[in-house]
Amino acid sequence: MTDTNAVPVFTSPSPQVRVIADDRPWAWLEAGFADLKRAWPVSMAYGAIVVAFSWALVLVMTGTGFFYLILPMCAGFMLVAPLAAVGLYETSRRLSTGEPVSLGAAIRAFLANPRHIAYMGLVLALFLLFWIRIATLLYAVFFSDLNPNFANLINVVFNSDVSLPFLVVGTLVGGVLALLVFAIGAVSVPMLLDRDTNVFTAIVTSITAVRLNPKPMLLWAFIIVFCAGVGMATLFVGLAIALPLIGHATWHAYRDLVAKEE
Repeated sequence: MTDTNAVPVFTSPSPQVRVIADDRPWAWLEAGFADLKRAWPVSMAYGAIVVAFSWALVLVMTGTGFFYLILPMCAGFMLVAPLAAVGLYETSRRLSTGEPVSLGAAIRAFLANPRHIAYMGLVLALFLLFWIRIATLLYAVFFSDLNPNFANLINVVFNSDVSLPFLVVGTLVGGVLALLVFAIGAVSVPMLLDRDTNVFTAIVTSITAVRLNPKPMLLWAFIIVFCAGVGMATLFVGLAIALPLIGHATWHAYRDLVAKEE
């Protein structure tokens, strides 16, 4: 039976994107929380791995003198998070089909469609590298005469005479990149996990979902940024809950937005 509330992405009937109600992101969040509760050992372990990796990355950047990249890397986390949550999508998929869940199954999810998931990872990594390059240039332009160190980095960035223009320019540039990556990755990675499709089709489907549903997707983007921001503001510890919650909810967003294959 054809889904009458779905719009074809290409001229062929599949994939199709649904037009949804503006308040649907709250339902995704509720469903994600339900999955988090049902599979909390796997979800929390997965989140703990991300927290440990985040701390290791901070220690490496501090030890190698690249401490000034810590803040841009925190912002850049939003760019690669869709790929980092692949195991959580798989956990939600298994819960929906009644399959057993485990941390091993979550990690092996990266092998479900390895070539195209890798291509998607390359796309997101290029955006991250582009953002880090821009952030480095902005840092050099605004703070070259201040010589901040790790101890006074926060104070210099937020309380110096150039803080406001630096933050305005950085936020505008980062916001544009983040919105673009959000459109590309909103449902593309779960789709690559769930279907035997290619990265181009997944990206176009994701962009179409955002284009057809601007209000609910903007709300969803805000929820993601808020949860991730809270997680990072707690010295990354909160990511142990925030990432699994958003990861599980993203799976439900994908299933809600992209009609099932005929």
